[in-house]
Amino acid sequence: MLIGCHGLVWSGEFDRKGFDLAVGKTIDAGFDLLEIPLLEPAAFDRGAAKQSLAGQPLKVSASLGQSADTDISSEDPDVVAAGEAKLMTALEILSELESQYFVGVLYSQLAKYPAPATERGRLNSLEVLRRVAERAQTLGIRLGLEVVNRYETNLLNTAAQALTYLDELGHPNVGVHLDSYHMNIEESDLIGPVLACGDRLSYVHIGESHRGYLGSGTVDFDELFRGLRLIGYDGPIAFESFSTAVVHPSLSRSLAVWRNLWVDSEDLGAHANAFIRGKLRAVETIDLQ
Repeated sequence: MLIGCHGLVWSGEFDRKGFDLAVGKTIDAGFDLLEIPLLEPAAFDRGAAKQSLAGQPLKVSASLGQSADTDISSEDPDVVAAGEAKLMTALEILSELESQYFVGVLYSQLAKYPAPATERGRLNSLEVLRRVAERAQTLGIRLGLEVVNRYETNLLNTAAQALTYLDELGHPNVGVHLDSYHMNIEESDLIGPVLACGDRLSYVHIGESHRGYLGSGTVDFDELFRGLRLIGYDGPIAFESFSTAVVHPSLSRSLAVWRNLWVDSEDLGAHANAFIRGKLRAVETIDLQ
């Protein structure tokens, strides 16, 4: 199992300097994996990433959310085509970085929609992701579709919706990406969705209810980690948190970071790593009883 951290905990920029910082801080905090925010694949500095990661004991994953002009659940064919191209470019980058995980809101725009998803938009999303999943499989990269709250997509707000979508998609190389922050908003509890996903759960984000220090909010992490143990989950678990102390103002606005719950990323990251590993150890001891 890989325990990871989202890159925006450490740096708001991902040029060579930003990558060096994120890689070093991720390792120093005791994580195994760095999750790269691959917001604009076409502008991504592949050379800087490869140089920063070379020789380091660190795995990488990447996540993104589609924008208005790359929303594959749109009814506009040009927008859908742009979204597919964006996903394919991201896959090529991840292949170069020898990553095995590409996750996030790949299936729609990461934004509050003014209306429910349309049938045509949903079909567009499914059709594109079948092709992307096929390409990802040839590159050895597994896709994880992140389930997020109602203010960030109109397609997949619960694990049950994600599983229905996967059934329609019909491709074995795509799994569910659950996030405790979003689950705490939309789900009835935190163990049921994990059990429902079972072996189709491919990636997990750990975030507190207010995106601050783990254990200081309302997320029932005991229930969540017990569920992960019961299904034998052994995929990546990545900590995610945002603060304007690090994140660029424009991205902070899109993420609705109106107040900061932390300013010291080193302390936050070290605490998160210890918290996650402690919860995993706690549920392991169930077998001893």
